[in-house]
Amino acid sequence: MSIDDDVALLERVPTLRLLGDASLRMLAIGSEQRNFVRGDVLFNLGDEADAGYVVQRGAFRVDDGAGAEMIAGPGALIGELALVVPMKRPSSAVALEHASVIRVARSLFQRVLESDPAAAVRLRDEFAVRSSQIASDILMAGAKLTS
Repeated sequence: MSIDDDVALLERVPTLRLLGDASLRMLAIGSEQRNFVRGDVLFNLGDEADAGYVVQRGAFRVDDGAGAEMIAGPGALIGELALVVPMKRPSSAVALEHASVIRVARSLFQRVLESDPAAAVRLRDEFAVRSSQIASDILMAGAKLTS
């Protein structure tokens, strides 16, 4: 895939779209592509998380080890929080078929945010909105459980 194809793919990811064209281009240029065959492990539960992955093609099963799982296909960002904070992986991801990802290292992501403070503010605001929504959802679920 070309840099322009990678930029177009990154632009499909809601979180990354907030960064704008110049920052997406920097991410596309600085990121690496990785290819997988069915059964290959992208990462394991408990691994150190130093990158996020945007699925280019194929699909991955993401499993938290406690029964919750999802399928991540083209345009999905796996490991979003790893882009902004050091952490251990809260799940495992395994290729379900031939697949490829764009690996976005946290160090690269942070350099991009440092070079574009307006993009960093947009991203912070989006995370704040999401956190508020999650807190509201938890309160509503708790209220339903106690009534």
